[in-house]
Amino acid sequence: MDKNQVSLTAAEIGSLWSSYMYDSMSFQFIRFMKEKVQNKKIKPAIEKAYEIASSHLIEYEKMYSQENLPLPYGFSDKDVELNAPDLFTDTFKLTLTLHMARVGMVTHSGTLSLAARKDVRLLFGKCLRQVEELYQLSSDIALDMGVFLRSPYIPYPKQAKFVNNKNYMSGLNPLLSPRILNALEITHLSMNIETNQIGFMLTSAFMQTAQSTEVKKYMQKGNEISKSHLDKFSDVLLKDDIQAPISADHAITDSTTSVFSEKLMMFQMGLLTTAGLGNYATAASLSQRSDLILMYERLSAQIGLFAKEGAKIMIQNKWMEEPPGAPDRHQLGEQKK
Repeated sequence: MDKNQVSLTAAEIGSLWSSYMYDSMSFQFIRFMKEKVQNKKIKPAIEKAYEIASSHLIEYEKMYSQENLPLPYGFSDKDVELNAPDLFTDTFKLTLTLHMARVGMVTHSGTLSLAARKDVRLLFGKCLRQVEELYQLSSDIALDMGVFLRSPYIPYPKQAKFVNNKNYMSGLNPLLSPRILNALEITHLSMNIETNQIGFMLTSAFMQTAQSTEVKKYMQKGNEISKSHLDKFSDVLLKDDIQAPISADHAITDSTTSVFSEKLMMFQMGLLTTAGLGNYATAASLSQRSDLILMYERLSAQIGLFAKEGAKIMIQNKWMEEPPGAPDRHQLGEQKK
């Protein structure tokens, strides 16, 4: 590190670590999709995702070297078997790429907002622009192919309105029918249906290719949770005669050959559950019907327990890397004695 350079803050070190872990995992996932994709329309999105993830890892490694920080283990070529049979349809590969771009935009906008040092801000700003370009490209391809999962439509409002009755916030009174869903509530119900569809498909793929009974059972449990949450969100929409977004082109092949390491699969599930908790918290905060808020709280508690179970499996198998932390002063004092 340059002696005149200000040291990285805890936020910058943490952001760099989490970004490296996510991109090193995503890179192995994208490598497999790049190897298997056949559709010529979808290939450009997969190839761009590959280039972006690869360039991000190079930039992160430069920063680690510059700051004399120990590089995380992350994920490597050992975590994917490129010669294994394909697991996903090409349209699902496109949806996964689109999902990764969305996650990347949220992640890098967060890391950028936390960065103080100029070179770190420039790095995460560049990362944000790249994943935004990937999102635009993937969206254009999905729209052109007719596989973009759109949120449901509602009629345009004719005028602005004010809430004039406290029943607008109700939803738990059995004697009163809850009001019709508003646009914000529809948006988050639809988004959570889409993310749970991805979770359902990935857990299906991981469940049939995992080697250990422990991981198979965990993926099966995750699969059941995703399906039950899908049903709940879809039922809420259908009660107001709103069709839930769904794609018939997403499918998993019948291959049972191991593709990804169990460490990578468990890490991917950890990311999905973390994202799910964040999505549900946001949805609850923006929902104005009490029944929806309670539903999100209950489902969040279920996901939280599932995430804790996954963390225990990763710790037991020595798959969980520890994020950088502050020194334990008491422990240092004991070592000195």
